[in-house]
Amino acid sequence: MGADAKTAMKVEMTDAAAKRIARIVAGEPGKTALRVSVEGGGCSGFSYKFDLVADANDDDVAIEKDGATILIDDLSLVYMGGSVIDFVDDLMGQSFQIRNPNAVASCGCGTSFSV
Repeated sequence: MGADAKTAMKVEMTDAAAKRIARIVAGEPGKTALRVSVEGGGCSGFSYKFDLVADANDDDVAIEKDGATILIDDLSLVYMGGSVIDFVDDLMGQSFQIRNPNAVASCGCGTSFSV
């Protein structure tokens, strides 16, 4: 895989996401990371799934920042390459949001997309 392909597969997390993940994991005994995966379904074709997990799987890529860890499996990474995972706290509420350059359409709730 060339340097351009590796860069395209990279996923980043913002400082806000790292702080929120670290706080959530600290309050959940036995959990060490937030798993983000892509599943078929949702109103736009694919949807994001968020889970707290204790261990990484063999096919996981770990993104670490400021004591927080996000795990993404190889298959999900294909759809999420180049994305930025953020945590937003605004008038609409608190949520993790994924800015995915691969998504050509998304739903209003921000959890479903198509490529």
